[in-house]
Amino acid sequence: MPQVFHRNSNQRSKIAIVAIVLLLGTAFSAANVWYWGPGVSGQYKAVVQPVQFTHEHHVGGLGIDCRYCHIGVERSGMAQVPPTRVCMNCHSQMYTDAQILEPVRESWRSDMPIPWVKVHNLSDFVYFNHSAHINKGVGCAECHGRVDTMPLMYQASSLHMSWCLDCHMSPDTHIRPKNEITAMNYNHPKNADAAEIQLAGAGDKKISQHDLAKEYNVQSKTSCSTCHR
Repeated sequence: MPQVFHRNSNQRSKIAIVAIVLLLGTAFSAANVWYWGPGVSGQYKAVVQPVQFTHEHHVGGLGIDCRYCHIGVERSGMAQVPPTRVCMNCHSQMYTDAQILEPVRESWRSDMPIPWVKVHNLSDFVYFNHSAHINKGVGCAECHGRVDTMPLMYQASSLHMSWCLDCHMSPDTHIRPKNEITAMNYNHPKNADAAEIQLAGAGDKKISQHDLAKEYNVQSKTSCSTCHR
């Protein structure tokens, strides 16, 4: 009876199986890298706004506090974009003829809000409250990054659930004194057990990072219902 398969068929089959496994593994790895990368999350992508507003100048250069523009962030679930009147507090007196600020002046004349483009877009199924985080000592830069160095605003963090959980599982290492909430250059103590943190109004008394968590009653919250309601 003539031979049906070539004498090297078994070897070729093994090579083909190994090649398919390697190809699938490479494809899976590439898809995984792509999914977790900035291309999907939008991280580091500068957002073009109707007005070329620069945090680098206003925050880093002029030292304007975050809460001056993002009114009510300590009491509201949302940070809120600044109303035009906040811009005009300054720009009714300075750079009054600057062409770049014409959208601001037009908004003021027409009483129509400036159509700011949202930078940090959480999924609809995610619940997030700004005031809850700020009143527990989570600084602005913890999530938004060093906005004082951003000519154009961009999403500094991935906003993936794993990124949120990093903080929720060990929140005491991410908090700071409330009087340092908007400080861009705040550095967390390297030793969480050492008394290195000076609280406002506490005189010369210093506490540790762990004691600060107790002071603000910060607890690890990792149940699904914390964020998915």
